[in-house]
Amino acid sequence: MSLSFSSNPRQDRASVADRAAILANPGFGDHFSDHMVLAKWSQDEGWHDAEVTAFGPIQMSPAAAVLHYAQEIFEGMKAYRHADGSVWTFRPEANAARFARSAKRLALPVLPEEDFVDSLKALVQADVDWVPEAADGAETSLYLRPFMFASEAFLGVRPSKEVTYCVIASPAGSYFPGGVKPVSLWISNDYARAGEGGTGAAKCGGNYASSLAGQLEGIAAGCDQAVFLDSSTHTYIEELGGMNLFFVYKDGRIVTPELTGTILEGVTRSSILELAKDLGLEPQERRIPIQEWKDGAESGEITEIFACGTAAVITPVGELKWDGGSCDHRVEGHRDEIAMKIRKTLLDIQYGRTEDTHGWMTRLA
Repeated sequence: MSLSFSSNPRQDRASVADRAAILANPGFGDHFSDHMVLAKWSQDEGWHDAEVTAFGPIQMSPAAAVLHYAQEIFEGMKAYRHADGSVWTFRPEANAARFARSAKRLALPVLPEEDFVDSLKALVQADVDWVPEAADGAETSLYLRPFMFASEAFLGVRPSKEVTYCVIASPAGSYFPGGVKPVSLWISNDYARAGEGGTGAAKCGGNYASSLAGQLEGIAAGCDQAVFLDSSTHTYIEELGGMNLFFVYKDGRIVTPELTGTILEGVTRSSILELAKDLGLEPQERRIPIQEWKDGAESGEITEIFACGTAAVITPVGELKWDGGSCDHRVEGHRDEIAMKIRKTLLDIQYGRTEDTHGWMTRLA
């Protein structure tokens, strides 16, 4: 039986003026809409008490299992306003499926896909005024963050018998307000994002926490982010702390590291693999040695490199640095043509500026 989300609207919503001021310069993850979704699960009752209620602190015991054993997962997606005022999201069923896979890996209850999508609709319909207006070329949106955590007060190493599900929303401005710019990357040899048999394929906070030390190392070396290699041999490229990687070769191949159980299957990643075929490219998934990146950059075999994810969509990659060296595939006049073409195609679909031939968009409000 699917969940029914009751409505408990707050009386002290943000004023029209305050909301307009936030939407004029929302940043990313700095402000939150008026409401959130909450639902509970227990071993005895299953999923229950689903509601849309006022955004605010979540009360839980200091003994809540999530605080001690990190039993939690999350997702990230965006709500886009189209020119006619309607609001849509991109491939929520893919996020729901990944949320279910993450739940199984972290020994959490699976939230049915229908309930996952309905929770997004319930929140967006309550806070539809928080979705920025459509504008030519704008990349503003309402970022949606569903998450689930072990809320049982129990200090024992076992799956929690009580779980809380929540969705919050945050207005987001353009990820690149000054225009898309390439990022520099640092090869993290001392740290790994995930290990074989671990939680690398799940979207859980621990994976992101484990990437922070490598990211700080990269920043200290003058780079924007770190790229992580496989934990066993430190030979093969995996991903950044929160983005997948793609390599474009001069013969028309577009290659991304294959899913080995230690790499998160990004929704943007899988969409790019589909769009590549439409653009006459040959998509491949395989293990890519870090040495191939270095050699391909020097020889010109690799013509473009880019990272992808929900927040930035597509980010061109420039210089690669490591302890004792660096390389850069970008030559004079480099324009990242394929990366920018795929980026525009994705954005045009998401914002309703072109036909959605893949059936990827779902209307929320």
